This record gives sequence, C-alpha cells and structure tokens, in this order.
Amino acid sequence: MRIAVEGCAHGELEIIYDSLLEVQKADGKKIDLLICCGDFQSTRNLTDLKCMAVPDKYKDMCTFYKYYSGEKVAPILTIFVGGNHEASNYLQELPYGGWVAPNIYYLGYASVITIGGIRIAGVSGIFKSQHWMQGRYEKPPYNNDTIRSVYHVRNLDVFRLKQLTGSIDIFLSHDWPRGITKYGDEKALLRKKPFFRSDIESKCLGSQPNMELLEQHYPAYWFAAHLHCKFAALIPEDGGSRVTKFLALDKCLPKRKFLQVLEIQHDENIPLKISYDLEWLTILFLSNHLLSIKSGTHYMPGEYGSGRWIYTPTEEEKQKVLKKFNGDLEVPLNFTQTVEPYNPEAPKGFVEPATLQINEQTTEFCNKLGIDDPFVLLQVISGPTEKKYDMTESMAVASCDNVIESSEIFSESEDEGLCNSTFDGDNSSYTVHSLSGATLPSPKRNVDNCYINEEISSKEISEPSLEESVSTTNIESPCDSTTQGTHIEPNYDPCPPLVYDTLDDKFT
Repeated sequence: MRIAVEGCAHGELEIIYDSLLEVQKADGKKIDLLICCGDFQSTRNLTDLKCMAVPDKYKDMCTFYKYYSGEKVAPILTIFVGGNHEASNYLQELPYGGWVAPNIYYLGYASVITIGGIRIAGVSGIFKSQHWMQGRYEKPPYNNDTIRSVYHVRNLDVFRLKQLTGSIDIFLSHDWPRGITKYGDEKALLRKKPFFRSDIESKCLGSQPNMELLEQHYPAYWFAAHLHCKFAALIPEDGGSRVTKFLALDKCLPKRKFLQVLEIQHDENIPLKISYDLEWLTILFLSNHLLSIKSGTHYMPGEYGSGRWIYTPTEEEKQKVLKKFNGDLEVPLNFTQTVEPYNPEAPKGFVEPATLQINEQTTEFCNKLGIDDPFVLLQVISGPTEKKYDMTESMAVASCDNVIESSEIFSESEDEGLCNSTFDGDNSSYTVHSLSGATLPSPKRNVDNCYINEEISSKEISEPSLEESVSTTNIESPCDSTTQGTHIEPNYDPCPPLVYDTLDDKFT
C-alpha cells in the first residue's frame, strides 16, 4: 500500500494532487492513499471562508470548492484531520467523520478507521487548556472567541481514544506531541526555527494529551503538521519493544518539504476502502452520555467515581454494535452537497453568515449507532435571544497556550504573496444566537453505573504487526517558477540521536 503524507494542505489541493500524479508518472507506481494532517481548509463558498480563523488578507478560496462542486474529482482517496485553520462550520456538521467531497474523508473530532486492514486513528484540532474540559458549545455564526475555541481539542475525544486496545498502525494529529523534539535532531530544528527554543525549554511546544496517547498506544507511525517544518523522530517504548516513527511535514510552498510517500505492507485480500473500526464504534456508543454541549467544566469518569470509568468494550458489547450495522462496517459513499458551491464568476456581494446546519451523513450515522449529534442538541437549546459580536474584538489567551497559534502560520516574511484574499477586507459583525436555558433531551444511550473488572483496562497492546518498506520519497512544491514537476530528494535525513540497534537506523 503506497501512502502519501501531507503536512498543512492550506487548501492547495490542485498542487498537492498534481505533485502526486507527477510522482506516479515518474516511477509508474500508483499512490493508494493521501493523508493530510490538518489545515485542510475545506471551504465550499464565501460563507465557509468567513468561518476560518485567519486574518482577512489571508482568506483565499483556493481550490477545494472545485472538488466539492464536482468540477474536479480527487484522483486519490484522501483522509484528513482538522487543524486550526479550517472551515469550522462545515467540519462541525461531521463530528464523527464523513465525506466532505467525493473521495475526500474527514475523520471528525477523533476517530479510528481501517483501510486495507491498516488501522488509522486521528484527533483533530490543537490543545488549549482553557477549553480542554469544556463541552462542544460552539455553533455558527461564530464570534471572535468561538471561531478559535471550536477547533480546540476536548477531553472527551482523548478520553475515548485512550479506551482503545490493540495495535494502531498510523496516528494522525495536527499538533505535535509535547516533548517530541528530544527524540529527534532538536539542534537542527532550532537552527531552522530558533524561536521554538523558549517554548521547548518551557515545555509548552506541542500537546500533552497527544504525547499521552503516543505513550499509551505507540503506533507504528505518527504524522503531524502545524509548525511548518519537517521533523523526524524515533520514540522507543520505555521498558518495552514498541517504537513509533514520528514525522511532521511542512506546508505547500515553493521549495518546502510538504509531502512524503512511503510504502506499507497490507493484506492484499482486503479492498482499499474506508471502514469503521468496531472497537471505536462501540466506545462511541458506550460513552455517548458523556457528550456535553455546555461551556462549563466537564469532567471525565475516574477510578474513584461512582460509576463506570473504563469504556474499553467487551466482546459482547462489540457484537451488539456490529449487529446495528448488520455486520457491514464499510463507510457508505453517501456524500451530498448541502450548500451552493463558490462561483468565481459570480458578482461579489453580501456574504450570508453561517448557520447551524444538520448534515444527513451524521444523522444517518447517529441513528444507526444510537448516539447523539451535538449539532442537533445545540439546535434544541438554541434560544431566540440574539447578540451582536464584533469579529474584530480582542481575545485574552493563557500564556502557555498562546504558543505558536497566533504567529507561526501566517508570517508575512515567510509567505508574502502566497495568499491573495478573496475578500477586500471588511469589519464583519455577525448575529449570534445565544443558548437558552432549555432542558436537553436525554442522551440516546445511557449506561448503567456499574464498575468494570480492572482486567479490561489492563489488556496488553500487542506488538504492531504492520511491516513497512524503509524506502520513502520526499516531494517539494512544484509551484515556483524554477521548478518543473516534482523534485525527488535523497531518501533519508540524518539519523535521529535516539536510536536503538533493533530499529531502522534512518527514518525520514
């Protein structure tokens, strides 16, 4: 199975796909899957573009709308997690994942899928402590706070991912796991990004929940983006035999390392189609009552609480969920357009603010599994009260949580001329519906407050069976005037400093 990994896509799908097609043409080998690690920017129209947390001068429609409208079709099966620059209103319609366009699949807030027998887990967004323990209360149209908090990771998503057992072949995130730099060439990283030093020294660079997930599961691969540079590391299990190969990639810019192609062995008898992971579905079902759409502090169950606190499913629980899907876990090809796509020929005029919309893909999934759609719950409690929010108002951010987000993405010295705003710049104000005190309906799934035998939580995660080829291809952007096609570089970076004799001695 040949997989291409992309760092931050930033809406440049045409360039990315063209680069991969050049690689296929050059070596005659088909690329089976494209993985994007956030900042995908699935903007369907100007309303979506208004929901993206970037300065107006950087808001560009780019090319995703062509794949949404059907003008073009993604030539390679594509999956992605969300980052901190997204059409958040659209992605919120698909909290458990779904098709954003034909052949392009979003993993949701957190998810686990399989493709050709390869088990892939992912978590969207970035970590900010002030929203970590809150519910999913945001809804469009956003104010200057919620347009950012909407993409912040919540404790429920990570709690669910911690219930997983068994091996994970690939883990996707936008944020780097916190502390990952000590397992790679940190000195070389600081030569490229010297302003990372204070964040690394203060242990603020990256996501602590992501590192906890890595140290629990030790997936064979962990791919990330966000910091706009290439960085490789090997993370051996402390006292164990597992090892994770970490790779972060750049964004799609001239002369930048934004794509990498690698080969992974898989069961050739299994078709390369996206399927739900049964254990993950069961975890969603069992923990549905933990879903919150309120902005207050929301705790996850703990060992010393009064009810169930481990949601690793039993075999019996998994079989009950499998019956709900009639034994067929293949993700249905049920994409439909829900809004009018962008038309570059249309005259510019007033852009309608985004509204809360229910997506039929999510409705179908929730009805089948018997869980709640957070957007439906938000719709239930939405009150008639309206409040004006100025989109230019300032926002206070916790000191350590302000790392990277405000400056690393849109540096004018680095990206001058890359993004031409689709808007000429305006001071927009949206009418935002505040939440009323209406009573929420009971969750679709309530679990008994019973303890689970501790043995369930202590299942050993077996050694990953995935075997991989060490041959990889680096790809730089072809979008500058001096480059024709794709540039294929030498296979390997310098060896990371922390390497065991039993591991591959080089990994890029």
